[in-house]
Amino acid sequence: MSSAAAKRPRPKYLNLPAILFEIRLPMPAWVSILHRVSGTLLFFPFAAWLLYLLDTTLASEQGFARVKDHYLQLPVVKLALIVFIWAYAHHFCAGIRFLLLDLNMGIELAPARRSATAVIVMGLLLTAYCAWRIW
Repeated sequence: MSSAAAKRPRPKYLNLPAILFEIRLPMPAWVSILHRVSGTLLFFPFAAWLLYLLDTTLASEQGFARVKDHYLQLPVVKLALIVFIWAYAHHFCAGIRFLLLDLNMGIELAPARRSATAVIVMGLLLTAYCAWRIW
């Protein structure tokens, strides 16, 4: 083995802590990652949860009263509802941004960064408003 091959730098394999704490991702990358996370949250746990709540409330008056008066008053349920609202708000805003990017609107660097920041801010503002209304 030659000395040049022995001195070659080893490849760095990325893991989650490296992505979160060592590498500084630009705002459009965070929007894209959070868009995928919010879509996954909307589909897997929250769709089943909302279907269960819909089934319970439509089954009888007692089911509706139980969900309204007892279940939705629990702090854990309110927090889960706020996470669901954030996932929906972010996914909706980021989806509109991606549709505009598909139409070649705002694909330059500066407008793309501004729109990514706007998506994050709008998602958080909508979530804060709904959280204020829930609590």
